[in-house]
Amino acid sequence: MERILAVYDVEPQYAARFAEVTNQKDTIPFTVMAFTSFEKLKDYVVEHQVEVLLVSSQVAKEAVELLPVEKIMILNEGETVTIKDEHPGIYKYQSSDAILREVMAHYGADSVKDTNFKPMGKTQVMGVYSPVSRCLKTSFALTLGQLLAAERKVLYVNLESFSGFGALMGETYSGDLSDVLYFYKQGNGSMIRLKSVVYHLGQMDYIPPVQYPEDLNQVDAAEMAAVLSQMAESGDYDVLVLDMGNYGRQVEKLLELCDVIYMPVKEDGISVSKIQEFEEYLEVSGRRAIQEKIAKLKLPFHSCFGKKENYVEQLLWGELGDYVRQLIRGGTVPWGS
Repeated sequence: MERILAVYDVEPQYAARFAEVTNQKDTIPFTVMAFTSFEKLKDYVVEHQVEVLLVSSQVAKEAVELLPVEKIMILNEGETVTIKDEHPGIYKYQSSDAILREVMAHYGADSVKDTNFKPMGKTQVMGVYSPVSRCLKTSFALTLGQLLAAERKVLYVNLESFSGFGALMGETYSGDLSDVLYFYKQGNGSMIRLKSVVYHLGQMDYIPPVQYPEDLNQVDAAEMAAVLSQMAESGDYDVLVLDMGNYGRQVEKLLELCDVIYMPVKEDGISVSKIQEFEEYLEVSGRRAIQEKIAKLKLPFHSCFGKKENYVEQLLWGELGDYVRQLIRGGTVPWGS
């Protein structure tokens, strides 16, 4: 059933712009409808089910309370967000993405029973892993995810203890992978919950990595694989790109989840020895199936690094971006069915 998110603000253009922008996003679980008058809104909610209403704080409380809407959230104009009685308050003059994350955080808190992950189709899981350090693993994963997102719905998940994402993206995150892991440990994992911590890099969605490495230490590889498997089984994304950190010899639990594993390699003696030792471990531990999914990549060296503020954009238009485009065009990156 279609979920309706209605928006009414005393500034008619605000509601119309918000609806136009958000309805272009194909990863939100709502159809957004803008209303230019409170009377039209009242007439609509009488005949149609509205799950969420974003309404201006300037509308009288008594009028809002009479509306038969499941969840009401108040659009506040002040930067200090207040709560109008029991209704959550959301600061209206922020990005539409930020507003949607708050909406889904509040909505998910009351809707977990109806929105648990349901198997709808297998998402393709692409792992990026290497026992070799400083091999452009994360740079490759970010480039791959962004280029695939031009045609497919992609979610990027970074499993490193220290990712540097906050500084790299210039973001201060209100939620991250730690929140997702907490939801699942409490049995409250849902797509609505997940969307409340999803950010966007171009057309690619991503979950900010953990802020504190202790949060990863409390989740072993088998538990992490179970969480990621539920994400994949939801069918909400076409591709799940896993940028894997160092789980030691437990990493095979995550590798088994992948349909393909891209392994950046280097040719110096130490790197070659690490790869050889890893492959011997897979062989003696009876995990040859993992080895068959691995595609080794010799990534091109960046000739222009520039400032970190522009690093992600440079990935797409530098040597690495050209390399990944060639992988995609040449069919080395599996596109699935």
